[in-house]
Amino acid sequence: MIKYIKPLPVSSSKGLLTEVYDQIRRDIGSVVEPYMMHSSSPLLLAGTWTILRETALVGNVPRAVKEAVSATVSKVNQCPYCVDAHTMMLMAAGNNEVAQKISKDQTDRISDIKMNSIVKWSLATRSPGSSLLFNPPFTAQEAPEIIGTAVSFHYMNRMVSVLLNETPLPTASPLLKNILKRIGAKILFSSSLKKHKTPGESLHFLPDAPLPDDLYWAKSHPIISRAFARFAAVANTAGESILTEESRSIVWHYIDTWDGKDPGISRLWIEQTVKTLTEPSKTAAKLALLTAIAPYQVDDEMIRDFRSIYKEDVQLLNVLAWSSFTAARKIGTWLVVRD
Repeated sequence: MIKYIKPLPVSSSKGLLTEVYDQIRRDIGSVVEPYMMHSSSPLLLAGTWTILRETALVGNVPRAVKEAVSATVSKVNQCPYCVDAHTMMLMAAGNNEVAQKISKDQTDRISDIKMNSIVKWSLATRSPGSSLLFNPPFTAQEAPEIIGTAVSFHYMNRMVSVLLNETPLPTASPLLKNILKRIGAKILFSSSLKKHKTPGESLHFLPDAPLPDDLYWAKSHPIISRAFARFAAVANTAGESILTEESRSIVWHYIDTWDGKDPGISRLWIEQTVKTLTEPSKTAAKLALLTAIAPYQVDDEMIRDFRSIYKEDVQLLNVLAWSSFTAARKIGTWLVVRD
């Protein structure tokens, strides 16, 4: 269930929103909540869909490998909704064993050597300087797809942690979840995974834009680089529409010096970081910071404080998207492309 934002239903969509919804439905079978929750900003929806489609859904790297990256990154980010969703997709891609091991935190027991190394690499994506990141288990040609998938899910996990409940499944029971995942994988998603999808078909939704320097890992791929350049431009505009230049600078600087670690349950670090700001900038910056660094800690009270000042759904979405993608971009700079 989507929280805090009222999504625009498929039946009442128009213009760009309809076009993006139609392509999502064609490629994955239905407009699922992680996309629908972006609907108050058709541009953000288009950008989100574009980076995810052009990295995780199409290309030369096997889908199972990219679903393993998606699910494992979601584990690292403590996003149970995305873990459930993408272990189910991993099952649909034919790899039940890896899906089970990721779900149960038993990744060291994955028997497939390639998948084991990919999962270990994914677990290290929040550990800048890790030897695993300096020796990635993929080639330079595979890097834009795999790093792009990881960066996309470092973005999406943050959005989902704030705006969705803890699971897409109608139960919290691990046993029932496993049964439902197997059923969903077979009935709902296995056919969509097998359907041919042409790379680049989502690029036309947004205008071209220059690739920022911190997305250099995508440079060698003509489609993925354009997808991320477009979304970066949209996300920047979203942030600028709500956060002052000073607020963005403070949040960006904190993220730029972040070491990937969880800050703990205390929020004193947030208060210290934004102490030079005045209202309403302080409230927006606090939400942006927590979304970027510890999104699972964003609670009803913080959202109420923000919505007492910023009334529109799109304003909330803009802050969440900008801060989530700013954090994801930073993480991308830690991921090394092998020569």
